[in-house]
Amino acid sequence: MIGRIALLASMVLTPCVLVSARAAAQDVPGIEICTVEKTMERRTSCLQSNIDFLQKTIIKLAADHQQKLDAANRQLESVKSTVASLQKIVDELQVAQKKAAEDQNRKAAPAPAAKESSPPAKDSAK
Repeated sequence: MIGRIALLASMVLTPCVLVSARAAAQDVPGIEICTVEKTMERRTSCLQSNIDFLQKTIIKLAADHQQKLDAANRQLESVKSTVASLQKIVDELQVAQKKAAEDQNRKAAPAPAAKESSPPAKDSAK
């Protein structure tokens, strides 16, 4: 049982070790530790490589963020126009509601006023 577990572990871990060894051998752009270099030329070259990598990274990130800002600004303008159109609709509805309430008050107001004016007219005729 223990032998099987050890065999299984070695089968799983062996590809990981091989992959990491291959990855270490590749020249992957990134920050390097330049203090391990012995000669001044190699250190200078290493530092310049780090500077180039950082500049490229900054330029890429700046472009990405600018795209995000532009997209957010476009979305904001869209939201502003939507809010403006909705505000216009709300204003129109409020005006229509006031007009309907005034019309209803006008219709309701003359009827009681006519009833009140009729009885005094009868009293004055007597």
